[in-house]
Amino acid sequence: MSGSGNREGNGQIRSTMLPYGRQWLDDEDKAAVMRVLDSDFLTQGPMIAEFERGIADYVGARFAVAFTNGTAALHAACFAAGIGPGDEVITSPITFLASSNCVLYMGGTPVFADIKMDTYNIDPDCIEAAITPNTKAIIPVDFTGQPAELDRIMDIADRHGLIVIEDAAHSLGASYKGRKVGSIADMTMFSFHPVKHITSGEGGMIVTDNEEYYHKLQLFRNHGMTRDPAQMEQNDGPWYYEMHALGFNYRMTDMQAALGLSQLGKLDKFVELRRSIARTYTEAFSEMPGVIVPYQHPDADSSWHLYVIRIDPQKFIKSRREIFEKLRSENIGVNVHYIPVYKQPYYLMLGYGDTVNHNADLYYETAITLPLFPQMNNFDVTDVLNMVQIILKS
Repeated sequence: MSGSGNREGNGQIRSTMLPYGRQWLDDEDKAAVMRVLDSDFLTQGPMIAEFERGIADYVGARFAVAFTNGTAALHAACFAAGIGPGDEVITSPITFLASSNCVLYMGGTPVFADIKMDTYNIDPDCIEAAITPNTKAIIPVDFTGQPAELDRIMDIADRHGLIVIEDAAHSLGASYKGRKVGSIADMTMFSFHPVKHITSGEGGMIVTDNEEYYHKLQLFRNHGMTRDPAQMEQNDGPWYYEMHALGFNYRMTDMQAALGLSQLGKLDKFVELRRSIARTYTEAFSEMPGVIVPYQHPDADSSWHLYVIRIDPQKFIKSRREIFEKLRSENIGVNVHYIPVYKQPYYLMLGYGDTVNHNADLYYETAITLPLFPQMNNFDVTDVLNMVQIILKS
């Protein structure tokens, strides 16, 4: 396990890098993949449906559709929602690029609504202010694992006739007002990248209660093709298939699904370990002047994908960059999540240079993500606490 025995007395606390996130695989996970390797199906086999059913049952959704990754899943959700040229989709600027790129893939226009400075999630008031006659959907992002204010967002969507695609790449295992993430929005995306709560290597999933969306999602991930006689315009025989849309090859493999399903059985354990580390961090950093710890909305129960502190620049001589680089030099694998999407060169080329999201800009200038993953031991957590305190006080 990382962290143990890493002290060398050479001026560094650690001799190996502690990453901000990392997968945790055991012999059970490896055996699950080996069973697939020994079976007749490496892809498009029975494990896909089992994994989909497992995720749907866990979150309380009727349907689930697996994809190669979370980005592909968001792309498919935009297809199912009917996003196209001329349509605007409101989303958060503090997110990974996929949350808005998926709109561009369909020819739509992302619109960035500012975040709240307590939760760092998209501000429902800013969503409402950004709605125009062209608005088709909202993509709220559950940043760091804390659900967005889903009740307010769903209310806004209902009043304006909008579709809500929840980007829950960070929040599998979280809940909002006692309901699991995945059971609230029109469609919800989960990611199974190795730094997420569970992993399938790469992989993503859309869950929904809407049967029409479900069939469109299935169509989109498989070249727009169907073999379902109920959906075909004609039927020439058992070999027959039809292409009804321009889809993509976004199919998950059985190997990925087997790993994901095995990991799913450990999800609650992983989430509780994340919450325990987050509580330790918050207790320690709350006592440090100039360090802003993550606020938790009383209606949200985060599954803690990330732990982000903010550094008050008025309280420290060192800049955020100096603090970041010093932590990295001491093998504390900090990161920054995220650069506001509208600041990216591609988005500037598209005309987003005039975007004004004051809270997002302030957040970005002051945020540092600390290591947080279930397999961290007490030595790892202590290393992070000690080194942050030493660097900030020096």
